[in-house]
Amino acid sequence: MIISEQGKEMLRVVYHALDEKQGEDIRILDIHGISILADYFVITHGNNQNHVQALAEHVIESLAEAGYRLLRREGEATSSWILLDYGHIMIHVFGKEERNFYDLERIWSDGKEITASHF
Repeated sequence: MIISEQGKEMLRVVYHALDEKQGEDIRILDIHGISILADYFVITHGNNQNHVQALAEHVIESLAEAGYRLLRREGEATSSWILLDYGHIMIHVFGKEERNFYDLERIWSDGKEITASHF
């Protein structure tokens, strides 16, 4: 699996932003060979709506500071699933119950999970 330098940098910023705000069970799926939606999904969950919101906001701020522009955001401040679309990378921030219900890891199980050591 080859990750571009820009992809590595973005994934590094996202991972550290989520980790700093105690995102739960941060998972990164390489889906570039099986989807045209994105190259990578980053999936995490928070403990409540405020935590979900804080995680999403921190990712947006961290990526903006690194020079990356958010293309689209789905989900409101009261949502328990927020999608941040950065083109090649989509970040899914769930509430725990919603993450278990939608189970993106199972749906996209053909993707390869990558760890922080890859970037």
